[in-house]
Amino acid sequence: MGCSRANVRYPLMLTILGFAMIATFLVLIMMKKMSPIAALVLIPALFCVFVGKGAKLGDYVLDGVTDLAPTAAMLMFAIVYFGVMIDVGLFDPIVRGILKFCKADPMRIVVGTAVLAAIVSLDGDGSTTFMITVSAMYPLYKRLKMSLVVMTGVAAMANGVMNTLPWGGPTARAATALKLDASDIFVPMIPALLVGLLFVFVLSYVLGVRERRRLGVLTLDEVLVEEKESETVLVGAGGSGDGKVSMRKGGTGATGGAGSGADAPEAAADSADDDGFQGLDPHRATLRPKLYWFNALLTVTLLTAMIMELLPIPVLFLLGAALALTVNFPHIPDQKARLAAHADNVLNVSGMVFAAAVFTGVLQGTGMVDQMAKWMVDVIPAGMGPHMAVVTGVLSLPLTYFMSNDGFYFGVLPVLAEAGAAHGVSPVEMARASLVGQPLHMSSPLVPAVYVLVGMAKVEFGDHTKFVVKWAALTCLVILGAGLLFGII
Repeated sequence: MGCSRANVRYPLMLTILGFAMIATFLVLIMMKKMSPIAALVLIPALFCVFVGKGAKLGDYVLDGVTDLAPTAAMLMFAIVYFGVMIDVGLFDPIVRGILKFCKADPMRIVVGTAVLAAIVSLDGDGSTTFMITVSAMYPLYKRLKMSLVVMTGVAAMANGVMNTLPWGGPTARAATALKLDASDIFVPMIPALLVGLLFVFVLSYVLGVRERRRLGVLTLDEVLVEEKESETVLVGAGGSGDGKVSMRKGGTGATGGAGSGADAPEAAADSADDDGFQGLDPHRATLRPKLYWFNALLTVTLLTAMIMELLPIPVLFLLGAALALTVNFPHIPDQKARLAAHADNVLNVSGMVFAAAVFTGVLQGTGMVDQMAKWMVDVIPAGMGPHMAVVTGVLSLPLTYFMSNDGFYFGVLPVLAEAGAAHGVSPVEMARASLVGQPLHMSSPLVPAVYVLVGMAKVEFGDHTKFVVKWAALTCLVILGAGLLFGII
């Protein structure tokens, strides 16, 4: 009898401690009591001891590192590759086009951020999307003192919707887990996903209007008078004062302060940081206009190879980075200088990934994540059986936020699909519903790409989380509602 009770209590204890660990982590980073790296390492280590498996912490961490090492390698060399491409000017025409559309209107800038993130997301890789989007838009947000969490939030949501592409990961995982064809899952979901993307654009418009009201009507003197001046002011919006930013509100002079508001916690940025900021200088020494088409072809080839899975993604980026450095900067001192220029981002992101390996390793190794998922499935009322697709869509929000995609799609989705099949719900409907949570998933602390986003944008992860969670969850529910309306789910 005593043994039976112990067997019942231990899984319950794991469930409670699992939720407590995640809650502790989120509270501490949102309150800025700990840095994300410290929280990702120390909190799971402490809870591992609470579970009574402190002696196995080393094994759990090594397992987590082994699982995430390819991701860390991919991010390291992806940052170097796209950093070099930004240095040599590959994306300057795209940046100029977006900024010409945006001018100095906060509403257009926020909408332009969403559009740019959605377009770049076609490659299926979140880190690539965030590197290009932030590199293009950060100078304008910083110079005009716009809320940087608006930029990170909009980019994350747009990428989250586009992450459902068959080569993006979740769709392929769902298809593999339930033994389905990826096209049978994705193609019917296109209308609902388009509604979700449209909602992100509308939300971007609303957030942009809010920024416009907060900052007033902004104009950049000499903007778009000439192409050259447009490039200098917008693409190279340095902090020396040469950009001649003037701000007018209601036709009268106004100070372009950062403003305040619950959704812009970092808006009151240090002006000294702004003064030292330099954007994409159209006359920088690293530009390689004669190699533009080589770099464009190399990038297209690299992305095509990623989509076709010709080689593992880390290997592709390793080869691409080596080739890009060698061709664009044949002299070794120049190569060292480019690597040094991007070393800060590489160290921050790779460090965060390996810290996250401790978190995921403890969650999985102790069995907490399995018990949490089992508990959530068990609490579903029996009467909800015929509506298991809707239940799966709703559960995908918290489960893909607190778990890795692999854990959800290979561990939880098959259990949900089996329960749905018992009530006549087809596996393909369950698979489509499982994609609903991706806009929120892209801001999960377990997604390495989000650290690229917040790191390059110089935004605290806690601030990003507080801003984006409600909007991303709403986007997920819009996609679920559209799927139900169109009869897809």
